[in-house]
Amino acid sequence: MQHVDDITAPIRQELIDFEKHFQDAMHSDVPLLDKITKYIVKRKGKQMRPMFVFLCAKMLGDINPRTFDATTLVELLHTATLVHDDVVDDASERRGFFSVNALWKNKIAVLVGDYMLSRILLMSIDKQNLELLQLVARAVQEMSEGELLQIEKARHLDITEEVYYEVIRKKTASLIATCCEAGALSVGAVQHQDKLRRFGELVGLAFQIKDDIFDFGDGLEIGKPTGIDIREQKLTLPLIYALNNAPPSVQKELRYIIKNEYDVSSRVKRAVELVWESGGVRYAKERMESYTSEALVLLKDYPNNLAKESLVGLVAYTINRNK
Repeated sequence: MQHVDDITAPIRQELIDFEKHFQDAMHSDVPLLDKITKYIVKRKGKQMRPMFVFLCAKMLGDINPRTFDATTLVELLHTATLVHDDVVDDASERRGFFSVNALWKNKIAVLVGDYMLSRILLMSIDKQNLELLQLVARAVQEMSEGELLQIEKARHLDITEEVYYEVIRKKTASLIATCCEAGALSVGAVQHQDKLRRFGELVGLAFQIKDDIFDFGDGLEIGKPTGIDIREQKLTLPLIYALNNAPPSVQKELRYIIKNEYDVSSRVKRAVELVWESGGVRYAKERMESYTSEALVLLKDYPNNLAKESLVGLVAYTINRNK
């Protein structure tokens, strides 16, 4: 697997320049807000979404100011959703640091997320980036719908595999799809928008399934399965497969644990074991690899250049990462 530094080589300078763009976009004259946004900027993650925007743009054309606008919009949206998600999930940590709501309470965290969403609107209007705004607005809608669909179905433990794919397509894949489509749009490659949107969607599906697999560790003997998703009663692909395909007695035991014993460590461990024994993790890996292969086929017809090589490397990284 390529190292992140190798993947980012064709866009290294762009990623450095992007830091300034993003900081400017987050700036506020309100001291408390500026303090919080600076805290967020300092603790940003691997910048995978900006990478997808820049690499798709560079594969098809020359990165320009509109590409930086597109990258800033999607990163503002991503950051806003993380801040709001931590409130919804009552999470006290994000990437090993205290979350905004843990340090400044829920009310302020919600308002900070709202501020970022308002910056998306104002920046788009100020720079007449209405086509980019349309892409980002659609992502906001789909991510909200996906989250609500998941909550609704998890209550009844009746989520089918088809509904699961619809949830993660909206919740996770829609933003990566938006990144890839926005990258194409920013360099005027309108004819490639739909294809790259589909590419990003497939990568996003694989990315989320990889996250699902993390919860079950590396196997029954090695690794440390966390069972966090089971504790939160989230129905992920390995679990859905087991609930639908395991022997009836196993299905019954799993349902009981998820409904009644999700906060008992020994029982969560038992659920993880049952999912492994039922082939749920193996099946999820197969689906993840299938989506990845389908995504890479969509890149085959594009001319070979460094950006395309890095894009292929980034796809591999998303499904081989270990955290």
